[in-house]
Amino acid sequence: MDSLDEILALQQLSSLASADALEIIAKLVDYSGDAGSLYGLATALKWSDELESRLTANQRATLDYYRSNAWSHREAASHQTDDAAWSWDQESAGKQVLHLRRSMRVPSEGNGVDFVRCQVRTNLGGQLDKLGRTVAAQRSYMKALQELPQFWMARGNRGVALLSYCSVLYDDGHQAAFAACAHREMTTALDHMAKHPSLGEAEPIASGLRERISYIEQELDVGAMLNQIETEYSLGNDHLERRYRTWCLNETLFLNPLNDLGALTIAARDILGLPSFRADLEEPPVLIGFFNQLKQEYASARWLLFEALDDDEAHLSDRDVGLLNTLDYPAYGLAVEKLKTAYRLAYSLLDKVAYFLNHYLGLGVPERDVSFRKIWYEGKEKKDLKVRASLETSRNWPLRGLFWLSKDLFEKRFADVMEPEAEELAAIRNHLEHKYLKVLWLSIPEPTSEASADMFTDTLAFSISREQLEHRTLHVMRLAREALIYLSLGMHEEERRRERLDPSKGLVMPMVLPPVEDNEKRRL
Repeated sequence: MDSLDEILALQQLSSLASADALEIIAKLVDYSGDAGSLYGLATALKWSDELESRLTANQRATLDYYRSNAWSHREAASHQTDDAAWSWDQESAGKQVLHLRRSMRVPSEGNGVDFVRCQVRTNLGGQLDKLGRTVAAQRSYMKALQELPQFWMARGNRGVALLSYCSVLYDDGHQAAFAACAHREMTTALDHMAKHPSLGEAEPIASGLRERISYIEQELDVGAMLNQIETEYSLGNDHLERRYRTWCLNETLFLNPLNDLGALTIAARDILGLPSFRADLEEPPVLIGFFNQLKQEYASARWLLFEALDDDEAHLSDRDVGLLNTLDYPAYGLAVEKLKTAYRLAYSLLDKVAYFLNHYLGLGVPERDVSFRKIWYEGKEKKDLKVRASLETSRNWPLRGLFWLSKDLFEKRFADVMEPEAEELAAIRNHLEHKYLKVLWLSIPEPTSEASADMFTDTLAFSISREQLEHRTLHVMRLAREALIYLSLGMHEEERRRERLDPSKGLVMPMVLPPVEDNEKRRL
C-alpha cells in the first residue's frame, strides 16, 4: 500500500500476519508524519496497542521504535509555539523517551552492527537533550558511537548537545573544554558524512554544523584546549586508588562535568560545587553545608559500590557468622551489604535534592510532603496536579532536566514514568528499607503461577540476582550524579534570572569559606 488513504481504509489489522501488520504501521507513521495527519498518527498508535500482544520480543522492540516516531511526528504536527516547546510537562516528549527505552531493552539479534539500534540511541539522546537531561543524552550518544563509530548522525548531534551543555556551565575553563570537544565531534561528523553518505541525509545538518564550527574557531584556540584537557594527570599514589579512579572515569561517576567529555584524567576529581548565589546577610551557609553532605554521601556510596564490585574474597567480618543455605543460591557477605547500602544511599539522594530545592526556591512544601516526584507540582488531587507556575515560566533548562529526571522514578500517585524499570527500582528500594530483599548468585525465573512455585521459592522476599542488583545500583548512582549536576547548574540559571529581575543588589558582603582539607576527613 502506497498511500495514507489506502492504509486508513483498512480500518483494522487483525486479519494480517504480525510481520505484515508491523510493516503497515511503519508506513502509516511515515505517511502521516509527511502529511501532518494527526488522525493517521492516532490510528497508528491505536493499532500498535492492538498489535503488541501477538508480537515477538524483537518485533515489539521495532514497534516501540515506530511508536516513538509517531509521537515525534505528532509533536511536530501540533505546530508548537516557542512557549509550548518550553512547557515542562509534555506528553509527547515523555512517550518518545519511554518507547525508545523500551525498544532498547531487547538485545540485538546476531553479532553485527544494529543500525536501527544506533538510530534509537541517537533519537533518545536528542530527546533527552531537548528536555534538559544533557548528561543522560551524552551517554546515549556515546553508546551509539561505541557500536558504530562512523555513525555521523550520533556524532554530529553529540557535538551540538555539548554546546547546549556548555551554555549552562558557569566555569569559563569548562566552557572552553566543552566547546573544543564539540568542535572535534562536529568536524569528525562532517568527515564521516563525506565517507559514509548511506548512513543518512547530510543536508541541512551539514550546514548547521559548519556554522557552529566556524563560530567556535573565531572564539577559541581549539587545538590548544584539546591538548590541555588531554594532558595526563596523576590518578593517585597507589594501585588501588588508580584502579578506583579509572573505574569512576570509565563509568562516568565523578561529580565533574568534564567527565561527560570522556575518561579524561583531568576529570578525576569531584570539583562540582554550588555557583555564587545571594542570600540574606543573617542566613548562615546552610545550602553550602547541605551540598557538602550530598557530595559526601554520593562519594561514599560510589566507593561502596566499587568495593562491592571489586571484592572477590570473603571478608574477615563474615567469618564464623552462622548462616543456613536455603538452597536457592543465596548471596551473603559484606560485599553484598555494601552493594545494598550503595543503592540506598544513592536513591535517597534524590529526595534530598528535592528537600534542598524546597528551601532554595522557597516552594513552601510541608517537610513531610517533600519527595523528588512531588516537589514540582501544586494541587492536592491527582487530577488537579500541574507544574508550579513559578517553574513553568522560568525557562530554566537544567531545572527542567531535573524535573524530567524525576519521571524516571515511580510513585503510586504519579503514573507517568519514562523509565520502563522505574517500578522495579522503587520496589528494590522499598524492600531494602522496610521489607526483605534477597540477593541470589543466579537469576531464577519467577514462577508463572502458585502451582509452579516449589518449596525453595522464597515467597516473602523480593529476589534479585547479584548481577542484576549491581546493574541497578550503577544505574541509580548515575541518576544521583545527574541530579546533583542539574541542581548546581539549575541554581546558576536561577541566580542569573534573579539578577536580571533585581539587578540592584544593595549591600553585598561576599562570604569566602576555606576548603575542608583531606586530612580533616578522619577521626580526630
